[in-house]
Amino acid sequence: MISYFESLHIGNLIDSLPGAVAQGIIWGIMALGVYITFRLLDVADLSVDGTFTTGGAVTVMMRLAHYPIWACLIVAVLAGLIAGTVTGVLHTKLGIPAILAGILTQLALYSINLKIMDMSANQSFAFNEDGLWISLGNVPMAILVSAIFALAIIVLLYWYFGTEQGSALRATGSNHSMSSAQGININTMKIIGLAISNGIVALSGGLMTQYQGFADINMGRGAIVTGLAAVIIGEVIGMAILGKRMNFWGKLFFIVIGGILYYVVVAVVLWLKLDSNYLKLFTAVIVALFLAVPYLKKKSKSSFKRAKKKGAKLDAENK
Repeated sequence: MISYFESLHIGNLIDSLPGAVAQGIIWGIMALGVYITFRLLDVADLSVDGTFTTGGAVTVMMRLAHYPIWACLIVAVLAGLIAGTVTGVLHTKLGIPAILAGILTQLALYSINLKIMDMSANQSFAFNEDGLWISLGNVPMAILVSAIFALAIIVLLYWYFGTEQGSALRATGSNHSMSSAQGININTMKIIGLAISNGIVALSGGLMTQYQGFADINMGRGAIVTGLAAVIIGEVIGMAILGKRMNFWGKLFFIVIGGILYYVVVAVVLWLKLDSNYLKLFTAVIVALFLAVPYLKKKSKSSFKRAKKKGAKLDAENK
């Protein structure tokens, strides 16, 4: 046991933190897409596991064809928008439950992503080549550029959801019946929301491919769980810090913070030399715990109130 702790060098952990922050911001961007469907639309969209890979596949193949990186990312976003639209159409026009529509899109994207990558399970380019905006070879620059992307997306989402259409989309997720009674086409709103969500997720996949220098057919596996982890952690931390003052802007900001915190924890787990094969299990446990916190907190408060009322009633009877 002593030799185990002696083998842990704090310097190794400190050295790994910048990389964890860079990846956390990129996954935080992905979580912003998940937030749109999970919180605003109240839809369980599992297509993001495939869309994340689509963004990476498009980026790497276009980069290998010597397209500028901005063009790679734009096409990646467009591919994500199309994938999200397909999920929305399956759900709203064909009556397929949202969770099944997402699974069908994810399943189809596996073959499509393979086709994009020329039927290869992975494709790569030099992560330190010229023309990249985010690279593993320059982590400080990767943090800066990914943070700029995250901030720009937060600003755009804050602006969009303040518009008439954005407000209608938020209303759709809050109350379908009331929104429909107000003349809002809830099916159209769902399709738009799913398209925007998957477009952001695909952008995140493109940025991750840029950062690590390759795209893999399984790079998006479990992405929905990681995205949910960032959303839940961000919400809990944001509420703990801001409380009732946390507005929509604060929620978006803390979602990215949640992504960073999640990957910092992952870095600590790896530093402790725990088996990385258990990371998915660890993530599931973390998400479950953070999901349970609001419920348990609310339940404890209600239990305390009931006990207080019961105590007051007994005091009154005794008098």
